[in-house]
Amino acid sequence: MIDHDTLPDPIRRFVTYKIVVQGRAVKTVDAYAYDLTVFFSYLSNKKNKRPLDEKLSCEELSSFVTMELIERISKMDILEYLFYANSLDNKAATRARKLSSIRSFYKYLYKNEGSIKSDPAQDIETPHLKSKNPKFLDESESVELLSTAAESDEKNAVRNYCIITLFLNCGMRVSELCGISLGDFSDNYTKVRVTGKGSKERVLYLNDACQQAVLDYLKVRSEIPDIKKEAKDALFISRNKKRIAVKTVQWVVYKYVDMAGLGGKGISAHKLRHTAATLMYQSGKVDIRTIKDILGHEQLNTTQIYTHVSSHQMAEAVQANPLSGFTRANSVNSDTSDDEESGS
Repeated sequence: MIDHDTLPDPIRRFVTYKIVVQGRAVKTVDAYAYDLTVFFSYLSNKKNKRPLDEKLSCEELSSFVTMELIERISKMDILEYLFYANSLDNKAATRARKLSSIRSFYKYLYKNEGSIKSDPAQDIETPHLKSKNPKFLDESESVELLSTAAESDEKNAVRNYCIITLFLNCGMRVSELCGISLGDFSDNYTKVRVTGKGSKERVLYLNDACQQAVLDYLKVRSEIPDIKKEAKDALFISRNKKRIAVKTVQWVVYKYVDMAGLGGKGISAHKLRHTAATLMYQSGKVDIRTIKDILGHEQLNTTQIYTHVSSHQMAEAVQANPLSGFTRANSVNSDTSDDEESGS
């Protein structure tokens, strides 16, 4: 975690705005701050003919990053920095993130503060990113994973089955699952309130599988002795009698994925969120806007990565073409039949 008080004043004002006004998560804002300190360190090193990757102290950065400097930075300065990042073999996604931080910073100073006369970053194109379909389990693989968890006789098997069931049915984030408290459920356990990115709350509806998994686990949870005071209201309890940690949940998923014989597919807890979204979309019964709300996405284009289709769906689509039954042989046979009829 970055100490915001040590940041140069313009960056500190920017991160304060992101947290207080826009409600962004501290972790996200810290990533912005880190990218900006690296950018300004590069500019200082370049000006003073030092190694470009040399790390500046907080005092050096604060002395260098003034509003006068910020005003003088040009579009070419930013492009040269991105070119430098490319020379370090930074991937397109990394360069895109660096540019996003710089762009967001300048947008704040230009539009929100009005402290600069122009925004040199606004017209710089984002580095082209290769589109990737998210990794996910298909329906049969998902059933295999659930079956493996259901048939386990380990100490925490009921808890772990409940975790995997919620992931595959609700598409929640790992942090959201770990943050669930007993008071977040509705009285009849048909709904649960989760807290997503930027501390934004949303309500998820629980289907029959989720309700049953939760109720079964609550029976087990009620028998856990000496739960730590700070975890009294937590849904999922660790072996140390504390609220379950993100790393523990990730380990549980890796373990059961491997036990189910699916270890070579690169499936993580987050990929189970992808799986839930993909299966809902591919069922043909859930539209993309509903999935957007279920996943807690702000923008629809974030959700659209789940609209990829399976090879089975593509094959069915081609077969559904009304011309799929037309062949050359059928055409020739049809012509022959017509000739025979006309000659009789």
